[in-house]
Amino acid sequence: MNNGDVCNQRPKEGFSDDNDDESCSSDRETEKKLISESTRNKKTRTVLELHSNEQDYYSGIDETDRVKRKKSRVAAETTVSETEKQSPKSGSGKFGSGQGQQRRLWVKERSNAWWDECNRPDYPESEFKKAFRMSKSTFELICEELNAVVAKEDTALRNAIPVRQRVAVCIWRLATGEPLRLVSKRFGLGISTCHKLVLEVCSAIRSVLMPKYLQWPNEETLRKIKQEYESVSGIPNVVGSMYTTHIPIIAPKISVAAYFNKRHTERNQKTSYSITVQGVVDPNGVFTDVCIGWPGSMTDEQVLEKSALFQRAKTGGLLNGVWVVGNSGYPLMDWVLVPYKQQQLTWTQHAFNEKIGEIERVAIEAFGRLKGRWSCLQKRTEVKLQDLPIVLGACCVLHNICEMNKEGIDPELKTEVVDDEMVPEDGMRSVSSLKARDAIAHNLLHHRFAGTAFL
Repeated sequence: MNNGDVCNQRPKEGFSDDNDDESCSSDRETEKKLISESTRNKKTRTVLELHSNEQDYYSGIDETDRVKRKKSRVAAETTVSETEKQSPKSGSGKFGSGQGQQRRLWVKERSNAWWDECNRPDYPESEFKKAFRMSKSTFELICEELNAVVAKEDTALRNAIPVRQRVAVCIWRLATGEPLRLVSKRFGLGISTCHKLVLEVCSAIRSVLMPKYLQWPNEETLRKIKQEYESVSGIPNVVGSMYTTHIPIIAPKISVAAYFNKRHTERNQKTSYSITVQGVVDPNGVFTDVCIGWPGSMTDEQVLEKSALFQRAKTGGLLNGVWVVGNSGYPLMDWVLVPYKQQQLTWTQHAFNEKIGEIERVAIEAFGRLKGRWSCLQKRTEVKLQDLPIVLGACCVLHNICEMNKEGIDPELKTEVVDDEMVPEDGMRSVSSLKARDAIAHNLLHHRFAGTAFL
């Protein structure tokens, strides 16, 4: 008899009806709990069984994939082994390494037909000079001088770019100022390759050719320079004509104010940034000293004081008893000779300024030819600021090589150099230099060297 039957029977004598109801209710609750617990246990077992079956299923798939991959590797190794046995010329190397390596190189096809045409022996001399601002013989001289530094060896992947083409890329870029993307198309090379070549060749020019073609003259050469300048102007002991020009640049990311060129901005009504090039030239317009890279906000006087020439003259006695002629932007010093700056000038002072102006023009015209030959100096360059001194130094060296080899310049290429003379705050550094200038001025007038332009 189950609990339900007991609960349905009539209560026995001696027990109350309330107690019987409570007992039956308790039994029902217990029965429900047992049924509920049994149901939960069944569900739990079912879920565990499903999870176990899933693990077995996926483990089987993983094992199948592992076996397939293993079979594929074995098949590939077998194929490679069979191929090596059938190819005795491949040597002992394996695919992907060693001497037997077989690689397919994907190289973008570019046309270098223009350079091939220029490189022909029968290419017209006039056309070559128009393109590269120099004759074939001067170009060959530069290539020979740089060959040991610039030449590269062929590799297993590609042939090295010839020295002539490396030098040509650099000189063309400096001569025309063309963007690298156009230089790339013209020579059939990548843009990054052209950029690298320009910097490499410029660096080689500066390190190899500058010591040979741009140096302060020795005593014998200085004697000749003094004679030539004196024959032109009547001023004795002049060893150089000095000038400072500005090269336009894109606004730098740092120290922008330092490179801001106030004078160019006011004159051109356009914000300008620049770096400076100070140069001393001989009577033929050949640079004997350069100072490159100081910010465009600096005056000529400040650039001079930062130059190595100034330090050598100050401490080493390099310029004792001689003159370097400059314009009104420089101060009068024991070795720097400049014109009279006051407005009311005597005949003697006018005469002196006229003759010293002839020496000044030598440097101004030299810078005009420098910028005319190398048009990159007239445009805001793409070259990074830290690389500019290398490029500008190479331009000065190439200018000297052209001048020394009597390479004329197309009159259409000559550039007028705008003078930004700013009178220095301290225009006279020593009383002795003032007296020396007065003596030179009186001597010019006394010996009838002075002209008549001031009359």
